[in-house]
Amino acid sequence: MKHMISFEEALKTVLSSAKQKGTSKKKFTKTLHRVLREDVFSDMDMPPWDKAAVDGYACRRIDLAKELEVIETVPAGKMPRQKVGAGQCIKIMTGAPVPQGADTVIMVEDTQETSDGKIRFLKEKTKSNIAYHAEDIQKGDLLIPRNTLLKPKHIAILATAGCVRPQVSKKVKVAVISTGDELVEPHQVASGSKIRNSNAYQLMAQIQEMGAKADYTGIAKDTEESTRKLLKKAFHKNDVILLTGGVSMGDFDYVPQILKEMGVEIIFKSIAVQPGRPTVFGIRNGQYIFGLPGNPVSSFVQFEMLVKPLIYKIMGFDYTPLTQHLPAGARLFRKNTKRMSWKPVKIISGKIFPLEYHGSAHINSLIDADALVAIPRGKEAIEEGEVVAAHIIR
Repeated sequence: MKHMISFEEALKTVLSSAKQKGTSKKKFTKTLHRVLREDVFSDMDMPPWDKAAVDGYACRRIDLAKELEVIETVPAGKMPRQKVGAGQCIKIMTGAPVPQGADTVIMVEDTQETSDGKIRFLKEKTKSNIAYHAEDIQKGDLLIPRNTLLKPKHIAILATAGCVRPQVSKKVKVAVISTGDELVEPHQVASGSKIRNSNAYQLMAQIQEMGAKADYTGIAKDTEESTRKLLKKAFHKNDVILLTGGVSMGDFDYVPQILKEMGVEIIFKSIAVQPGRPTVFGIRNGQYIFGLPGNPVSSFVQFEMLVKPLIYKIMGFDYTPLTQHLPAGARLFRKNTKRMSWKPVKIISGKIFPLEYHGSAHINSLIDADALVAIPRGKEAIEEGEVVAAHIIR
């Protein structure tokens, strides 16, 4: 095990260790943010027949200059009973099947009733206003490939295909443990040397946003007994365990030693990145554990850049952060060049601008952040006008 590794090496190591979860069939309305583990094909043509794209009258284009007799009204959900002949039309609603004999649907607002049961087209030209049979989808077409992360647009397609119980990945269960005698819960008064526990709830929200199941295990006091107890509880029912705090070099940081005692193989314990240097990663019996730094910006950044890709890969989804290559609107500077540095930035008119940032405890710096930008190891600044990769925060 190396003492300190690059961020790129850390990410590669984490992802190479991932093993996919099993699958289960779920009601399609309950699969948002799950990963589809089967191909979904269409079981029918769409549209299944020529259908009206507007409310109006189905007729023959050759008859548009004539007065037309209305012989039937067809609402959506009903089939026409009659065929359109010369000088005839059928009143038709959007989505209803176009009757035989008709090749055009004129919009109702482009017509005028001339006498009882007759209409006239008021314009010279019109589009056909017909959605043609199978122009969108043909039976047997692949609609959603396996390993797709399901979003609201996919739920509609599952419904269209009649795929009401798709095969999806089981939910990844992620435990969150905070460590430190200085922590109190948000509803408590943070007096004296105490501070409110923000990390756990930030991580819980990040976990839930990506569709995994978050399990808040609690605050471990700065004792080996308390830390070991909560770790044992977390390992009992979770796939991934996240600890915040307790992984640096303080006198009361027991976590790395306890993890070893519990059979965790520590893969790395330090990354050449800022914020987030004292990040620990280990594996035990197919479970994954991260020891994240206690400062909230550090835990936020390392979750986004390191933990999230692992969770998605366990779900069966090959995650790539949303990235935009944009020019810097102002100089981004830092003093320490020994590590890669992630900086929160604001995107304004297609350019990135640095935000006021006091360090890894400055959680308010993320409020207006649109993205994170990496300043590479050994580089002092990103100069104004320089194009860089902005990792979008969603």
